Amino acid sequence: QVQLVESGGGLVQPGGSLRLSCAASGSIFTSSRMGWYRQAPGKQRELVATITSGGTINYADSVKGRFSISRDNAKNTLYLQMNSLKPEDTAVYFCHMLTQIYFNYWGQGTQVTVSS
Repeated sequence: QVQLVESGGGLVQPGGSLRLSCAASGSIFTSSRMGWYRQAPGKQRELVATITSGGTINYADSVKGRFSISRDNAKNTLYLQMNSLKPEDTAVYFCHMLTQIYFNYWGQGTQVTVSS
């Protein structure tokens, strides 16, 4: 069974930065597509960024140039570096894994609040 555990959320002022981490258990991290999604109050969950096993990266238009996704396969860990944060980035951020056989796994989420 795969477990995804996010960390690194918190309260930050507009223009600030945060780095989220997602630690994955199990042995399938390296072969899986990983991603970050977010859900703001009253809104649907939306894609933030994804990274394939081969390193292909995709970003939502709203975060391009500000956020950076990366993975460390030796540590089974996914990262999201968030810079120039805006109040509209406030949401619960979820780590996601899509395996080679199309199983989906989600973390429990970590709250990011951007406010002065």
